[in-house]
Formats: sequence, C-alpha cells, structure tokens
Amino acid sequence: MRKVLNAFVILVLILMPLLSACGADTKVNNGGNDTGDDSGKGKHKIGILAPAVTHGWVAAVAYHAEARAKELSNEIEYQIQTSSNAEEMTSQLDDLITWGAEAIVAFPQWEGMELPIQRALDADIEVVNFDIEIGVEGVHRVSGDNEDMGVQGAKYIVDKIGKEGNVVMLEVPSSGSVSELRKKGFVETMEEIAPNMNITTYATKFTREDGLKDFADILTSNDKIDAVYSMDDETSIGVLQAISEAGRTDIKVVTGGGGMQEYFKMMPENEKIWIQSALYSPIMVQDAVDVALKLLNGDDVEAVKVIPTTVVDRENYEEFLDENSPY
Repeated sequence: MRKVLNAFVILVLILMPLLSACGADTKVNNGGNDTGDDSGKGKHKIGILAPAVTHGWVAAVAYHAEARAKELSNEIEYQIQTSSNAEEMTSQLDDLITWGAEAIVAFPQWEGMELPIQRALDADIEVVNFDIEIGVEGVHRVSGDNEDMGVQGAKYIVDKIGKEGNVVMLEVPSSGSVSELRKKGFVETMEEIAPNMNITTYATKFTREDGLKDFADILTSNDKIDAVYSMDDETSIGVLQAISEAGRTDIKVVTGGGGMQEYFKMMPENEKIWIQSALYSPIMVQDAVDVALKLLNGDDVEAVKVIPTTVVDRENYEEFLDENSPY
C-alpha cells in the first residue's frame, strides 16, 4: 500500500504544473518543457500576480509584466496569474509556491495579502511588490514617485504660463496617499518657485466621467483659469472635454498623470493647450521583473527602487506610443 501511495504522490507532483496551466487566468511559459525537452533546464522560475482587469492602468501592468517575461524567456520560466480579490490572489500565490517559483512579482490591490506574502518569504521565495507597499519585512518594492509627479507638474505650469496666474488643482481624496503626495509635491514646489500663483483646489476622482462633470461645474464658477493641475490622465480627458464643450479659450495648460495612450494622442491635436502627462507608467512593472531576476542571480538590489518621473507632451509623445497597450 505504501508503494502505491508513493507512486500516487509522485504522479500528482508531476501533473500539478500542467493542471495549473489549464486555468483560464494563468499564462505559462515553461521554456519548452511541456514538449518533453529540457530547454528550460537551469532557468529561474518567476511567478507574476496581477489583478484581473481588462482595461486601464491596472490591465496594462499585467500586459507589460508578461511582455518583459517573454523578453527574458532565455533566462526564465514564468507563470502569470490574474485575480479578482485577495482570496483568489492568495490561492494563486500558493499555486506558484507549489509550481516551484523562486521569485514572485506581486501587484496586490487589496488588504489581507500580508500573511500569504510572508508565507512565500518563509519558503525562501524572493518577493518583489510592484507599486503597492506591503508591511512585510524582506519584501522588495518597485514604484513610481508620486511626490515628484507634483513637483514636475508645478514646474511645467510655471514654464508655460509664468509665475502668476490662476491654477485649478484637482485633488482626489479617495486615492489616499497617491493624491496626498502628488498634491504635496505640487503645492510645495509652487510655494518655492511661484509664491504669487493663485491656486484653487477642488475634489474629483480618477475617471474621465468625474473629470467632465466636476470641471464643467468649475468652469461656471471661474471666469479666468490659466492652467489645470490634474493628477491623472483619465481625469484630464474629462477636463479637456468640459473645456471644449464650454468653448473656453483661456486655459493654456492641462497636466495629467499615468501614461495613457489615448491621452498621448490628444497632445498634438490640441495646439492651443499644452497637454502634459507625468508618467506613472505601468511599464515600470518591467523593472520589478528585472529586480526579481537580479535577486535570483545573486546581484545586489536595493530594497526599494523608485522610478524617476518622465514628462510627456506634444514634443515627445511619439516616443511613448504603443498600439498594443490596453491603457
């Protein structure tokens, strides 16, 4: 009986990666091992966890993570799994541990991932969190610089309209520290380089619908606006629509944030408004995949890697176009 049980366990261990590969939310690259050869021998195994969203910034994270993993296919095997909540992501993390992942790149969007991530660390798996900070010691993190996005927004506006004028700042309290840091960078920089700038603050959300609705109201109560400090590309698309529908010609600058393809393409079309995006690009996740591989190769890696802000406008937008991006 013991021999039968041992044989069964061995069979399960052999089939488990193949069974995992059959899931609808899993994409696998086994370096050719599923065909019976050993072309994946010696490759590191990296698992990638991302939210299951089919559009927008979050969807682009999974897109760019997989793109980088494919580029590294000579060095790694990978699985990418997408989930809709913390419970599902936890289950998928356990699947990656069973698969034999040596490193996991995680983009957790929900609370409650601390214990599962600790479990991976306890199994001697390297964990690299993208964007979201998880309070677990030993986790590496790659993110953008929210405060510097505000700094760059202030500098851009002053460069285009000078040190005096009327600026509307659209903050997003519901986004927590994201809005707080972008606001901090903007306000403190303005106080330093343009202390006489008149800044009026309104609350909105990171959607084009809210940008349109809220800015339409703002336009009716403000006769003269020189620039808009918006923190998000989708919000800015709504702002631009509101400006167009109101027939306003006084606004010379609209900033944004993120790195949205649709927004990029609007930049050259609006010759009378300088449209700017301070990149908090989902492409940064590729750096997280690179960090995971460096850790597995024994390279020295800083605990937190912050990606500097890049400013995009009509003068350089073509460098950032990607027709395949879902964002």
